[in-house]
Amino acid sequence: MKTIKGPALFLAQFAGDEAPFNSWASITKWAADCGYLGVQVPSWDSRLIDLEKAASSKTYCDEFIGTARENGVEITELSTHLQGQLVAVHPAYDTAFDGFAAPHVHGNPAARQAWAVDQVKLALAASRNLGISAHATFSGALAWPYVYPWPQRPAGLIETAFDELARRWRPILDYAEEMGVDVCYEIHPGEDLHDGITFEMFLERVNGHDRCKMLYDPSHYVLQCLDYLDNIDIYKDRIGMFHVKDAEFNPTGRQGVYGGYQSWVDRAGRFRSLGDGQVDFGAVFSKMAANDFDGWAVVEWECCLKHPEDGAREGADFVKAHIIRVTEKAFDDFADGGSDEAANRKMLGIN
Repeated sequence: MKTIKGPALFLAQFAGDEAPFNSWASITKWAADCGYLGVQVPSWDSRLIDLEKAASSKTYCDEFIGTARENGVEITELSTHLQGQLVAVHPAYDTAFDGFAAPHVHGNPAARQAWAVDQVKLALAASRNLGISAHATFSGALAWPYVYPWPQRPAGLIETAFDELARRWRPILDYAEEMGVDVCYEIHPGEDLHDGITFEMFLERVNGHDRCKMLYDPSHYVLQCLDYLDNIDIYKDRIGMFHVKDAEFNPTGRQGVYGGYQSWVDRAGRFRSLGDGQVDFGAVFSKMAANDFDGWAVVEWECCLKHPEDGAREGADFVKAHIIRVTEKAFDDFADGGSDEAANRKMLGIN
């Protein structure tokens, strides 16, 4: 068994134009002051990181690491959630997702996709320069508009979508192997990889690639009514990253999983700050420890009610209270009577 590292904080929801959230130096100091030991970095946010420089300059990365350490935090991972989303976009979402990309590729899906692939590769190279072995991203989606089987899906539609998704990601996964970095796909609605089965469909098509891993976040499973504890046992060998995020699902006679197009506050399924939702984190952390997960417990604050700064500060304490320092001995070692093969055979009545 291994002890999880943490607490860490995903900075995407906190970066902004006002201090202390508008620079790498100030946001890392703020995170440390909140009680965090690590930070996960959104690679698209130029207020925090110059991704191209990080991919090409070890000196820049050493300085980047140095600033964080001076302020009391480690860099846990880089994220390309927004860029990874653009590796595969169904035309229905072209306009909505253009805003994730650089302005010069807006309105040009082919150029935007090429840009996104380059961005993910830059982040993988930057991860190597930073000494990081895991990377967070989204898979993107081609089949998502057809997630509900009405109208009836034509035979082969989903298979073709996943074949194409794998074709686009396989070269990136091969590059990740060169860089020595795992690609951890956040299993998330809106992505073609949104549950265990769809992850398996993708994994099969990339021939079980060693660098293809999961980012485990139980909140997304609560909202799908999926067994988030069983999921840990099933995919323990593929879970490479952990977002600690809470959620609640309270269906009524008026709405359920689909939410009736309501805002987050009015949905049956809502993300909540840590401790305010329904996730059994005692059981989650126990399973992660038992299954030898030795990565970071990264708080991702998303709550429709609580102020983010309150959620962040409470989240650090919450994770600290849940990390299990694993034991190095069995609790009943005091009663060990010792044994050898001859004694074992005698106890079993074997002559």
